[in-house]
Amino acid sequence: MRHTPAAPPAHPAGTEVAADLFAERVYAGVLGKIIGVYLGRPVEGWPYPDIISRFGQVDRYVNEELGAPLIVADDDISGTLAFARVVLDNPGRPIEPALVGDTWLNYVIEDRTILWWGGMGRSTEHTAYLNLRRGIPAPRSGCAAQNGSTLAEQIGAQIFSDAFGLMCPGDPEQAVALTRAAASVSHDGHALDCAGLLAAMRALAFTETDLGRLLDAATPFIRTPAVRELLDDVRAHCSPGQDWRDLRHWVDTGYGYAAYPGPCHALPNLAMSLGALLGGGDDFHRSVMIASSVGFDTDSNAGTVGCLNGVRLGLDALRTGVDLRTPVADRLLVVTADGGECVSDATRETDRIRASARSLAGRPARPAPARFAFAYRGSVQGFTACPRHRDDDAVPVRVGNANDAGGQDALRIRFTGAGQAPAHVSTPTFLDPEQDGGDFSTVASPSLYPGQTMTAQVSAAGNGVTVRPYVLFRDDDRIATRYGPPYALASAPRTVSWRIPAEGNLVPFRAGFAFTAMPGSATEALVHHLDWRGAPERFEQSGILLSSIWDTTPRTLAPWVSSAKNFEADFAATYSVSHPDPLGVVTTGTRDWTDYAIASRLTPSLHDTAGLVVRSRGHRRFCAGILTGSDRLQLIHQHDGDRHVLAETAFAYERDRAYAVELRCLGTHLELLVDGATLLTGTAPDSLGGGAGFLVERGAVAADGVRIQHLTRAA
Repeated sequence: MRHTPAAPPAHPAGTEVAADLFAERVYAGVLGKIIGVYLGRPVEGWPYPDIISRFGQVDRYVNEELGAPLIVADDDISGTLAFARVVLDNPGRPIEPALVGDTWLNYVIEDRTILWWGGMGRSTEHTAYLNLRRGIPAPRSGCAAQNGSTLAEQIGAQIFSDAFGLMCPGDPEQAVALTRAAASVSHDGHALDCAGLLAAMRALAFTETDLGRLLDAATPFIRTPAVRELLDDVRAHCSPGQDWRDLRHWVDTGYGYAAYPGPCHALPNLAMSLGALLGGGDDFHRSVMIASSVGFDTDSNAGTVGCLNGVRLGLDALRTGVDLRTPVADRLLVVTADGGECVSDATRETDRIRASARSLAGRPARPAPARFAFAYRGSVQGFTACPRHRDDDAVPVRVGNANDAGGQDALRIRFTGAGQAPAHVSTPTFLDPEQDGGDFSTVASPSLYPGQTMTAQVSAAGNGVTVRPYVLFRDDDRIATRYGPPYALASAPRTVSWRIPAEGNLVPFRAGFAFTAMPGSATEALVHHLDWRGAPERFEQSGILLSSIWDTTPRTLAPWVSSAKNFEADFAATYSVSHPDPLGVVTTGTRDWTDYAIASRLTPSLHDTAGLVVRSRGHRRFCAGILTGSDRLQLIHQHDGDRHVLAETAFAYERDRAYAVELRCLGTHLELLVDGATLLTGTAPDSLGGGAGFLVERGAVAADGVRIQHLTRAA
């Protein structure tokens, strides 16, 4: 039976959803997404018989059985959260395909991040990216007329779009419009319809928990008969009382991969996702188990199902069955050219989505919360018993949130005092090299640097409880713990503050707190919030990092994210940066770096442009001070494909000669110094923060040492 696409029903624009319900349901949706991805990821690409033979069903995390880490970079997470930044990056502008295409170019590092780099004409997203690079704008970059229907109708549209639905509680029209605009960068046809259906369901799930009524309300947003027929068919054949293996057999028989062209078509995976939703009923755990156990695109489908059921069923539904929430501890990675935003958690990403919703509604932005505010029920924001302090003498510790029992928003640490032996809890601030899951290139910059100050509010009941902040550094096989001063705690919160010390050229990869208490005393401590902001007072790397000509990328280069083709340690300088095209950018730092200076000794070789970068938010949005044409200095502002010269002066310089270059940004004021003299000043279009680093175009530059230093605005 064929159906004529119906007009979408009228919904009041921005149907009101109570603020507290919206916040918690968004958080549950983000958690559900990452739980599903982590559950299905280890068996992605496995034949169904192999999954059954090895595990029976994937109803728990199986990564350890396969020798893999749990928290890994994954395109389903990075793409979902990175591409949704288009809203906050472009406040007040309509979200159209071309704008999302610019977002791709800003955040994607070619051949390295987010996408499956399977080749032109083979990978849908790789093909769309290359089209964008060639100047073919979205939506043509992803349309069937450009790329053919096979490429245009693979799965990516529905797996990268969850965040747009989460921004639109009760407003399926807006959710579908945003999702189709974003997905059309790379997809077309049935793929857009699959994504639109799921987007409508996410938006409606904030206020409709009954799955049948939810599907009824979302159905009119389908535009193509094929998707409508698939939905009707799945609804007629899949139900909660069914053996999930029979359900899987039915889907594979009617909608298996063999019936559709390409490696991972949208329609079979939509059928399997809907089947898992219907087969799971109101059981969150069963639904993601089905999606992870049946083959098809396991991590993508389990993430889709987990996100939707997180919103629909709420946070408490994630506690049923096997505990899938505690091992995750909110942790996730968003791998992009904006490296300082990579190491993240479900709370921070929920706050971004909520801020995006406010922006879409034309409401003013709220002040940024503390980096760790523990504001959602049960949130721990990556804090666990420290995995680097788990020897036989370690004090056992339990980590949770006081709000789980109706208390205040605060990280709760429970342990039994052991005198001077501390109980350690910590959270990631950078990549742990032992946790690299491979597959998708994981690049990041730290969120915390030497020279920054950790500030927290901490309390504890009882007498004799002390706390010391600490960080962990790693150099090859050596891990060093560096502690701050001890603070005596009481029932009233106390400010704990500590500036992170330098440790050679290294950066910390975890930060936390070490608690001590009287022997035998059952102790509960609370971390009410933890924060650090702004550029470091002083962070530097110097000297020759190269220890062998066979290892040009030592660990000390890890804090830098490079879209330059070659970024390596050099035999005569600290770094060498080389790129054959425009926009060879290398950065470190985070978005809250606003007022600071970067200085380095630059030796330009063959080049069109070479210089220093500040306030980078991705690698096509930054300011820079550059040497160009062998005869000029420029201050520039790069915004997507547009470059604006803010100031320019004549300056004859030589190749292969070193120049001490410093670029300062303070408010909107930019200042470029060469060999200690101010040669150029200019005014930036805004004072948004961002990372610092290097720029080279069509050539190479050696950089000997780097110093990044906080600047203070005049009162």
